[in-house]
Parts: sequence; structure tokens; C-alpha cells
Amino acid sequence: IMLKKILILLSICLIAFTACKKQQTTEQTENKTDASSTPAVTETVTAAVVTPVVNELITINVLDKQNDAQYTTGEKAKYLAGSHMTDKNIAISCADCHGESGLLDDAETQVNATCISCHGDLKAVAAITNKTEINPHESHLDKINCTACHGGHEPSAIYCNNCHSFSNQISHVGIKPLPKKLDIAAYDNASSNIVENTDVLVIGAGGSGFISALTAQENGAKVILVEKMPIPGGNSQLAAGGMNAAGTTYQKEQNIQDDAETMFQDTMKGGKNISNPDLVHVLANNSADSMAWLTSIGAKLNAVNFGGGATNKRFHAPMGGAAVGSYLVNIYKDTADKSNLDVRVNSPAVRLLVDDKGAVYGAVIDGQHKGLYEIHAKSVILTSGGFSANADRVTSYKPNYKGMTTSNQPGATGDGLDLAKEANASFVDMDQIQIHPSIAVGSSTLITEAVRGVGAIMVNHEGNRFFDELSTRDKVSAAILEQKGQTAYLILDDNIRKSLKQIEGYFHLNLAKEAATLDELAKLINVPAENLKATVEEYNKAVDTKQDKYGKKPDTLEKKVLTGPFVAIEIAPGIHYTMGGVQINTDAQVIDNNGKPIPNFYAAGEVTGGVHGANRLGGNSISETVTFGRIAGAQAAANAALTK
Repeated sequence: IMLKKILILLSICLIAFTACKKQQTTEQTENKTDASSTPAVTETVTAAVVTPVVNELITINVLDKQNDAQYTTGEKAKYLAGSHMTDKNIAISCADCHGESGLLDDAETQVNATCISCHGDLKAVAAITNKTEINPHESHLDKINCTACHGGHEPSAIYCNNCHSFSNQISHVGIKPLPKKLDIAAYDNASSNIVENTDVLVIGAGGSGFISALTAQENGAKVILVEKMPIPGGNSQLAAGGMNAAGTTYQKEQNIQDDAETMFQDTMKGGKNISNPDLVHVLANNSADSMAWLTSIGAKLNAVNFGGGATNKRFHAPMGGAAVGSYLVNIYKDTADKSNLDVRVNSPAVRLLVDDKGAVYGAVIDGQHKGLYEIHAKSVILTSGGFSANADRVTSYKPNYKGMTTSNQPGATGDGLDLAKEANASFVDMDQIQIHPSIAVGSSTLITEAVRGVGAIMVNHEGNRFFDELSTRDKVSAAILEQKGQTAYLILDDNIRKSLKQIEGYFHLNLAKEAATLDELAKLINVPAENLKATVEEYNKAVDTKQDKYGKKPDTLEKKVLTGPFVAIEIAPGIHYTMGGVQINTDAQVIDNNGKPIPNFYAAGEVTGGVHGANRLGGNSISETVTFGRIAGAQAAANAALTK
């Protein structure tokens, strides 16, 4: 077996070297670009070839049933692999990408390694494609597989356009479908004789999933983290604002008085007092420790401001205003890489394995290439997120939300809830679905609450303020929906713009408009100029007097709207977060329909219910992923250590 592995590794090195030499020949003899494609890499990258580690148990041998001839003629010849094979200056073979062994895993590890060995990593390629309006190789998603966009034997498509509408072109383009929406019921009897064993299986690689997995690993467990989408990160990588925490070192350094009890009271009030108080106490009481843990892995959230519904400044974000979600997820991914965490993309869990006594002992995975196989685990953690991107499921609970846009990534469809049913899990607050007040009109992009937190005001189409900008999300959303056109504008000046890095991103995405004066801005957004100027003047006086007729708290009246150029962003409410989910206790154990913990089964994050009640306060989601992710990981590892 050892000899076989050595031969496989040697063959991988050999094919990567061969493919690079062929690419180098092409670049020396021809320097042409396709006018209809993203600019091509035209210089050889001399980075060292990294040999990937491939788990043979979850691979298929693509060379057993396929050969070069299948891709050099006919329909498949027009795709990326076919063009590489038929171009006389490149003329690669199947083995050049897949290796002499032909092993292909669901994450397409070897193929992506070969792409990088020839073209360079994302950073290297981004330096070449930086002349386009949106650089396709540089985004908040950070490190992603080449094959998330580029299909060897299928059409290529820009993954970002699942949420955006970028005009960038990509070679070998076509209609590349998203991973199919899972029908968990279709896998009722799914099983496999291919079985892998681990201590802890984590289902869903968003924020909660990474933190659960990393914590379990820290506690000595062997961990596998599976993700159905082509890229990890979930909704956490889209989080724009910050993380709520009380009594942190950062607050103390800035002389901010806050405590866990006040955070508890704010959260209960924001959730209309239907949250599980035991879970809310865990959230608040552990928030400072969760912040300290983030600091220990390299995350620094030392910009502290107000969030909606908060008594004190506890909304922690990266200094300079970077989006908290992508900032944290990229740190999680780096930490996972350093610790050799086993993360598998394109690997949906389709059935929970439950024994006759009701104990969970693993899951059936339907890998993109491997197909069905089983992972048997001593503990299973469900971190699969919510269902805001599943319009049918949302409208089954909230018919009046039909047709509303969502801020969520396309994988947030609620498959984990269907998995949990198989283990007789109980559910709470399923009809509590949050709409966020500030989704940029005409897009799915969330305009972070931090824009209002640092001083932006909100006006209607008459140019008038109409509500407290920092009230809770449900109330602000309801107020916007009562306005003409059911949209509003965020108005800010140049000083506010410069205080938050994310605002530049909104300009980059063509979501913000600017003008030198308020008169010009009013004309640009078609609101009465006199009303807009009077509104701004009235608000600036409120900052001076600390008295606002719409009820904005005195200590949130900090920045005036004074200095041009002035900025406007049109916003509307959109489906953002599902507060309901599986019921858990304070140890993150999933509770069954008889009120008892399900053996070996844990959950954390948006797939759970009970923490946020009827309305989630901005900043509490990231806090929940860290606190309950750490609890779930530690408890699962301890349980695995006790299980034979």
C-alpha cells in the first residue's frame, strides 16, 4: 500500500511538470487572447508544484472508462479540457490533469493543483486579470477552487453571478447549473458498503461548521467537515457588519461600559421575549470569551460601534470597516489549512444514520464524483445553516414574503432541517423569518447595518427621514415598506464614507451614487432637493442637541452629514435570516420530540432555533456561530472520547 502511495505521488509530480512544460511551450510560441474571454495568463508562473494529498477511499479512477479521444472531438471538445487537448501548442492528455493514477476526488484536488502549477494561484492570476471592472480572481471569497468557475468537461460560468450580475466574460462559457437542490426524502434508503470512520463529523462548512470542527480538533478528535457547495463559507462569508460581545478587552480599552446582563436583556427584548432565556444567557455570558478565542487565532475585531437594538457599543468589526464575515471565514480557512483539517466540498450529506435506539452514528454522503459513501462518527454536529434562499420553504411559513429577494448564498436551502427530522429532532420558531431593511435595490447585496451605525441617515422618496435608523431590523423594515415605492435611501457624507471600508465596495459594485452637493444628489436620486437639505439640516441640529424626534438615542447621534461629496444608496427589505430551527440545549445537544437529548447529535448556528426569538439583533449571528460552535465542538469531542 505504501509503495502504491509513493508511486501515485511521484506520478502527480511528473504530470504537473509535464503539463507546465507544455503550457510554457504555448506561451513561448503564441501570445494570443480570446476577445470573448477573461484575459488569459500569458507568462509562466514558477511557483513550486504542491503535491496534494488524496484520500483514495473517496476517489474514482477516471481513466478506467475514459480516454483522450472522447474529449478531442464532438460536443465535449469545446469545453476547457477539450480545447487544451486539441490545441497543438498545449496538447495535454487526461493524465496530465488527473495524474497517471487517474484518481479524482469530489473536491477535484489533483485537477486544481495542476491548474495552479501551470497558471499560478489566485493571487498570481488576479495580478493579470486586474484590468477588468470586477477582478474575477480577487474577491471576498478569497481562496476557492479553480473548478468552482472553470469546468473541464462542462460549461464554465462565473460563480459570483449566483449572487451578482457581473458582465465579466469567461472562456468556454455555457449554462453551468448550481448543485441540485437536495431532495432528502429521495435518499430514505440510501446506503453504501464504502465506509469511513471518524470521531466527529461536521455537516456544513460555514462559520459554525469551521469553528465546531476546529474546536473538536483542538480537543483531540479526528474530524471530517463536509460541505455541499463548491466553496466553503456559507452565509458567514457574506456577513457584512460585526459581532456582538459584552465585556471585551476591546471595549475596556476604549472605555466602553457594557456587560453580559445588558446584552442578555437587549437580545431578549429584540427577540420580543420569545427566545429561550437559557440559550441567550449562554450567548451573552460567553461572548467575551468567544472574542478572546477569535483573537487567539489571529482575528482582531477592535472597531466597536453601535448596532441596532443595542444599549451600548458592542458591535465589533475589523478596524477600517472590512466586512466581518469574509474577514473571519478566511482566517478560519487558513487555520484549517494549518491544522490539516479534512474539509470536503461538493459533498452533501443526504441521510443521517440513526440506530434502533435513536442514536446518530454518521451520515450518507453523495459526493459529486464518488457518489454514495458512508461516514461513521462517534459524534455528529449539524451546522448546515438556514433556508432563506429556499423561496418555497420561506413562503410556506410567510406567504406575504413571496417574490422578495434574499441576501443569502444559494446553498441556504434548509436541507439540514430535513436531515434532522430523520433523527426525530424537535423544532422551534420555524415561522420566525427576518427581513433585513437594507438590501441594495436591484441586487442581492446586503448593505451592512454598520453604514447606519457610523452615521448614515435614511430618507424616503420625498427626501424626509421617517424612522430611527438604529432601531431593530423588523421595525426598520416595516417602516420602509410603508414608504412610497417600499424603498428608501441611505444618505451619508464623505467623512462617514471614509470611516467604513465596505462603502467603497458598494461603489465598486455600482450600488452607490455620489454628487458634490445635496442639490445634485437630490436630482440624481429624484427626490425634492429642498426637503433633502432641510432633513440633513434638522438631523445635524439633532446631533448638536442630542435630541431626535424619531427616537434615536443621544449617544448614537455622533456624526453630522456635512462634507461633500455626498452619497446615496437605495435600499429595500429582503429575506435575510431564519430564526427557527432544531431545538438545542445549552450543551448544543439536539433535543428530540420527547424533550430528551438525541445521543451523539449536536447542532450550532442558523440551523438551530431558540436563540434569537422573533427577531435577531445585528451582530448576534456571528456571536452565535462562535459561542455555540465552540460548545458543540468541545461537547462532541468529549462524547467521542467516551464512545467505544
